[in-house]
Amino acid sequence: MGTATARNGSTATAWRNWAGNVTATPTRVVTPASVGELQEAVRRAAEDGLRVKAVGTGHSFTAAAATDGVLVRPQALAGIRSVDRAAGTVTVAAGTALKDLNRALAAEGLSLTNMGDIMEQTVSGATSTGTHGTGRDSASIAAQIRALELVTADGGLLTCSEKENPEVFAAARVGIGALGIVTAITFAVEPLFFLTAREEPMGFDRVTAEFEEHFAENEHFEFYWFPHTGNCNTKRNNRSQGPAAPPGPVSAWVEDELLSNGLFQAVNTLGRAVPATIPSIARVASRALSARTYTDIPYKVFTSPRRVRFVEMEYALPRETVVEALRELRAMVDRSGLRISFPVEVRTAPADDIALSTASGRDTAYIAVHMYKGTPYQAYFTAAEHIFTAHGGRPHWGKVHTRDAEYFSRVYPRFDEFTALRDRLDPDRVFGNDYLRRVLGA
Repeated sequence: MGTATARNGSTATAWRNWAGNVTATPTRVVTPASVGELQEAVRRAAEDGLRVKAVGTGHSFTAAAATDGVLVRPQALAGIRSVDRAAGTVTVAAGTALKDLNRALAAEGLSLTNMGDIMEQTVSGATSTGTHGTGRDSASIAAQIRALELVTADGGLLTCSEKENPEVFAAARVGIGALGIVTAITFAVEPLFFLTAREEPMGFDRVTAEFEEHFAENEHFEFYWFPHTGNCNTKRNNRSQGPAAPPGPVSAWVEDELLSNGLFQAVNTLGRAVPATIPSIARVASRALSARTYTDIPYKVFTSPRRVRFVEMEYALPRETVVEALRELRAMVDRSGLRISFPVEVRTAPADDIALSTASGRDTAYIAVHMYKGTPYQAYFTAAEHIFTAHGGRPHWGKVHTRDAEYFSRVYPRFDEFTALRDRLDPDRVFGNDYLRRVLGA
């Protein structure tokens, strides 16, 4: 990695995201130890004519956090600020990793209602890009926000909720870093509960034919389709009385470490070197996973380790169109010369009221496509994106896509509301970068 000389004479090391597909060399890097220090860093950057971006753990595949100006690392702004059991809320500093929040909440006998399948991200990074899990009734992590605090372009501190600055609250829960730097988030939480997970292989034709039935019957339903095969793996998470009955240590190691990480890493490395082997590998791999049922507290069921690095595109579609789009994707892969070693993931979310949430105003289903790190992904993603956009899809803000402001103005009814608020809060684009210029306009 290269370095750049900062104004104070120290060096700022080039930043690289988790997947390694985005790099940036900032003028300087700051790690504020307090909100006051962050406010001063924003003021100083504006005085120096530099743009400012906060970066979490780099789990976005887009350049949403990239900057050649001041890169803010908020990890020192971490930890739970307060727990309000009567209100059912917890206020947490923005640099807190989701894994630390989940463990701290569990120790307090509390939990988020829903979450994504990894928990490495900071709470601010995850919510700002619209990170989500799957749910019939419970929505994304951002939809569980009850208040947030952010440093604005003039270095001020603004708090918003449904009652305080509600127009900012309507947008800033999924703000893509365009409205300010989030410093604290108040989440709705509930008493700790148990989930029973049922994982089961199922054929592609069956799972797509029965998709609405599976969706209606389960609180959290998702499935993975293995390209070049007719095989899927389904997962149903539903609340139960407990007690905890986690997978045995051997089963957990085989499924979560050997198959999902160790062996998967090896076969992807082989597939990258010899693409012709991928269909045969896919047929074997898709049959290796077996049915299993286990019960545990939420974060131990919702999340799982992801150590095999990849690049991802994910689109949010109107839920009623997802089966048709997935069948089109399968037909495209089958007639192409593409070799796809990663499964395709399908999840759902109910409509929410956040301006630029991918589920804003409509019941949603997601299709996520992945390619192993270092493997050319453009042809696959371009063909998939053509299918998704034909259905009015909205790309995940932190995952690979080629859409721009003109497209988003058509698929988000509240797009102009968001950009007008941005004009008011950051008229000089202190928090701007090339990615935001493309997706939000100049």
